[in-house]
Amino acid sequence: MYRSHNCGELRANHNNREVTLSGWVQGIRDKGFMIYLDLRDRYGITQLYFDEERTSKDLMEKGQKLRREFVIQVKGTVIERASKNPNIPTGDIEVLVSELTILNASLVPPFTIEDNTDGGDDLRMKYRYLDIRRNPVKESLIFRAKVTQEVRNYLSGDGFIEVETPYLIKSTPEGARDFVVPSRMNEGEFYALPQSPQTFKQLLMVGGMDKYFQIVKCFRDEDLRADRQPEFTQIDCEMAFVEQEDILNVFEGLTRHLLKEVNSVEVEKFPRMLYDDAMRLYGNDKPDIRFGMEFGELNAVAQHKDFNVFNNAELVVGIAVPGGNSYTRKEIDKLIDWVKRPQVGALGMVYSRCNDDGSYKSSVDKFYDQEDLAKWAEVTGAKPGDLVCVLSGDTNKVRAQLSALRMELAERLGLRDPKVFAPLWVIDFPLLELDEETGHYHAMHHPFTSPKPGQIELLDTKPGDVKANAYDLVLNGNEIGGGSIRIHDKATQAIMLKHLGFSKEEARAQFGFLMDAFEYGAPPHGGLAFGLDRLVAILGGQETIRDFIAFPKNNSGRDVMIDAPAPIDDEQLKELSLKLNLKS
Repeated sequence: MYRSHNCGELRANHNNREVTLSGWVQGIRDKGFMIYLDLRDRYGITQLYFDEERTSKDLMEKGQKLRREFVIQVKGTVIERASKNPNIPTGDIEVLVSELTILNASLVPPFTIEDNTDGGDDLRMKYRYLDIRRNPVKESLIFRAKVTQEVRNYLSGDGFIEVETPYLIKSTPEGARDFVVPSRMNEGEFYALPQSPQTFKQLLMVGGMDKYFQIVKCFRDEDLRADRQPEFTQIDCEMAFVEQEDILNVFEGLTRHLLKEVNSVEVEKFPRMLYDDAMRLYGNDKPDIRFGMEFGELNAVAQHKDFNVFNNAELVVGIAVPGGNSYTRKEIDKLIDWVKRPQVGALGMVYSRCNDDGSYKSSVDKFYDQEDLAKWAEVTGAKPGDLVCVLSGDTNKVRAQLSALRMELAERLGLRDPKVFAPLWVIDFPLLELDEETGHYHAMHHPFTSPKPGQIELLDTKPGDVKANAYDLVLNGNEIGGGSIRIHDKATQAIMLKHLGFSKEEARAQFGFLMDAFEYGAPPHGGLAFGLDRLVAILGGQETIRDFIAFPKNNSGRDVMIDAPAPIDDEQLKELSLKLNLKS
């Protein structure tokens, strides 16, 4: 038996008990005539004590040879600690060591295994197995396990059946590049790793499973960022004989359950917002509604003077920054520089100070009088002491720019409290999205999303006006889940694929199996998928997902710990009938 107790378990009521502990050496304080050692495992830290008056000379010498991260086993007696530590659960006791076994020695770690480490991201990713020993990462992984268990408890309790679907599938167009896998047994042919189990969960509904879920790995070969990985995890769900309202109710319930069980937070309201309103008021389809600063469109009150920057713009739009009139000119200039960064892309920013006496002072006083600026304040909801920030340009671009500014200001003002949770349903998305480069439409969600009832006829005349029977669940400015009512008949699916540019032959080659299934009594069905990585991070009070994934990739899609991806040898290439044609 390597241990009778773990390192977070012992308390004062264990005094005088003989115990066996195992773990890693966290730290050593050698006083010469006595040694204090912190022993760590997943559960906590226990202080060990060597005393030359009660410890043999050989054992003292053995204890003095220990170093950080050695793996050891000790036997000893629990005693009351002379200098108690109220900051740890085991702080009232220590273990007087009578036996010591070194189970494994350790090299000096490349960074300190402490909550606040001296290791940078790249170094910690290379030695991720050491990083996991640190409390912040360890606790994040334990937190993820708790969230996952609560998801399973809730969905299983609501009659959902967990079903696994294949990882080696056929490549289908779902918006991002596939990861492809060559088949040795089928020369010249390839599997694809699933971007989602979309078609399989629809087939499960055709199969009569009624309520399906799966916590599943998905794969997309796309550019990465802090909250995106090439492999990610979904809570994938589908239901038969449902309408949109049924699905929203079920997954509101799941989200309430998680917030209550994981965060001890009760949330009753899940407001709903049209996609068009989200874009108009917040500039994006996943608005953070924990704070205000809604957009005010200023065309009607700003395009009547000789200021051509506004007159030539498709949209003039502003936000009121609470207390922003206190900003110095230097601080405002820094804001202007911020929106002009390439990542945001604005050409500049106009501002108007709302003074406490009701007067206004703007950067364009030459063109606008007090009455004009008062209207700006009225439209943006600005009060005395606020600052109105105004951008202009093409509608889609300027909304995205002002949305980025809104979020940056909220961060600076401390308005994005991670302990406050504000869920929101965004509904009635466009069914199709126009690719400005090609002039062709593609599915905003995926090709199996149903249009809103009664709108399919518009596909021939006004395809950009057709709304999807689709919905996203947003939490604190992040999309945590999305789904739709699906197309469940062959004729409608054929119309949809036609408008996405598929010929009959291409549609048959790509989706023939699904369209055939629709001819055998497919029920009305719909579903939703949560992004588990992002959901866990937000519930854990973080914006980025990396620390909630045991072995993440870096921003180049590499696992620097195992050095993947990596070349394969010529014999493997030959077996797979592959030939490399690398760019020089």
